[in-house]
Amino acid sequence: MMRSLYSGVAGLKTHQVKMDVIGNNIANVNTVAYKSQSITFSELMYQTTQAASGPNETTGTAGTNAKQIGLGVKSGAISTAITQQGSTQTTGNAFDLRITGDSFFVVSDGTTNFFTRDGSFYVDAVGNLAMSSNGYNVMGWQVNKEGKIVQDNVSKLQIMSAENLTSDPEATTLATMQGIIDKNDPQVLGDGKVVNLSFYDNMGYSYTARMLVNGTDEEGNYVLSLADVLDSNNESISDKFDFQLMIGQVAASGEASKAASYSLGTGYTLSGTTVTLPNEVTLKDGTKITSVAAGDAFNADGTVKDKERASLYSSAFGFDDPEKFSTLTVKDYTGGATAAPVVKSVTGMLVSGTTTYNKLNDAGDATVSTNMLETTAAGTTLSVDGYKSAAGKSLNVYYNQATGSITGVGGKTTESKAFNIQIKPKTDGDDNPFEVVSVDMTDSKNLNNEQVSTLSSTSGDKEGKGTGCALGTMTGVSIQNNGMIYGAYDNGQTKLLGQISTASFSNPAGLEKEGDNLYRATLNSGAFDGIGTDVTSDGGYVSTGVLEMSNVDLSSEFTELITTQRGFQANSRIITVSDTLLEELVNLKR
Repeated sequence: MMRSLYSGVAGLKTHQVKMDVIGNNIANVNTVAYKSQSITFSELMYQTTQAASGPNETTGTAGTNAKQIGLGVKSGAISTAITQQGSTQTTGNAFDLRITGDSFFVVSDGTTNFFTRDGSFYVDAVGNLAMSSNGYNVMGWQVNKEGKIVQDNVSKLQIMSAENLTSDPEATTLATMQGIIDKNDPQVLGDGKVVNLSFYDNMGYSYTARMLVNGTDEEGNYVLSLADVLDSNNESISDKFDFQLMIGQVAASGEASKAASYSLGTGYTLSGTTVTLPNEVTLKDGTKITSVAAGDAFNADGTVKDKERASLYSSAFGFDDPEKFSTLTVKDYTGGATAAPVVKSVTGMLVSGTTTYNKLNDAGDATVSTNMLETTAAGTTLSVDGYKSAAGKSLNVYYNQATGSITGVGGKTTESKAFNIQIKPKTDGDDNPFEVVSVDMTDSKNLNNEQVSTLSSTSGDKEGKGTGCALGTMTGVSIQNNGMIYGAYDNGQTKLLGQISTASFSNPAGLEKEGDNLYRATLNSGAFDGIGTDVTSDGGYVSTGVLEMSNVDLSSEFTELITTQRGFQANSRIITVSDTLLEELVNLKR
């Protein structure tokens, strides 16, 4: 038989495979994120009828080349244009995503991770983000208790779980009071300029603090009073709660940041954690003490450690019940150059004798102005919140009469330009849903405004922090270009729900197609580490509301169709002509 017959057959088969590749490309011209393929041919092994020879110096003859006859063609490689980006198709669906870059989405069937460029996603019945075509879960990173992404092993993204459908309420902790106080305003001179502040408690219920600003006989001195606190039904809560205005700095948690901190008074000395008293104190049992050591009768949390000694201390300072007396906490203070050691007085501590205490300012510096010196008489309880013990439902606000700017709250030259609204249950032991609200008055002015005061108050500081909010219901979901998913709620809050992780490979062309627009990692693509990468780490990003289209170029495919058809036709002619030659050979016998 003629070798050309088999070469023609090999050519037909190979061109048929090429036609299969072209046909698959054209069939997937509108498949989301489809990557076109191409085939290359390679020649089959050759039959050598005469080997090559070298020149012969003896005879003077030249060398001859090898005589080889080819046996046809075979498929060399089928390559995928996996790094070639497809065009963009706009869908308007918020869960349709397109990756710009070389990364892949990670999806799972529950047991195996696959990789895809198909970002046509939806949210299933239980809130999981999944592929629309086959329901495979989209994988990503979860959010910890602090609301931050943890880049650990990928897991399914249940973005619309029951927990994520609502946003927890938050209590108001910060507020601002701004605007102008006009000293000639009839309201300021009369019943008072009304300033309302709306705020929330920990349960998300809204309240209104009704405050009044009244003028005094002293220029630049105004009285700010808390008239009432109203609930959402406009009813007073004064039957169940006490409320007052206080001066001091409050930590973000709502607790006093410098709870009752005072420098040691005259006659008191500190050695380690022991305070030496200026006078000898006789206890009920006749014991005489000249010093008090921190924690020797009480635990750090204020509970009684030595009940007998606590009882002695309690009686010495005016209490019969040691359970109501907490530890005397002593600490060293190394603030200013003239700063003295600091005694921190907590719940129930009473002063024996008349002693002058130098109160710390907001910066924690004991070198404060003279107007902050406080003389505490015998039997007077020191404040447990770090505020002046005279705190009540009103305080004075002072303004500079040359500039109109505020100079202090509670005193003419105090450094504090803020006050605090504190609300507590009247019944001991009741849960308190309120946080202390710190109100900043720095932006208030005392100026002429044609007898009209514009003083007003809003929750939250200048940056919008500490505003508080009610319980929120999810109104929408958005996905940022780094794959982070945020929920939006009708209380104005947003919450991070998770982040879509992506996978990158050193040789993406080495991925193996699995159908359904999926790929599987192979030995030649590189392994997936189970964690993935941030899509922006290699300069890529995610776009929402769009999909990546197929990268099939129809003009190229049609051109390949023509060359493939002609190649197939030519190979068929090889068989036809070879058959004719064989026919002539057979006819020789005739």
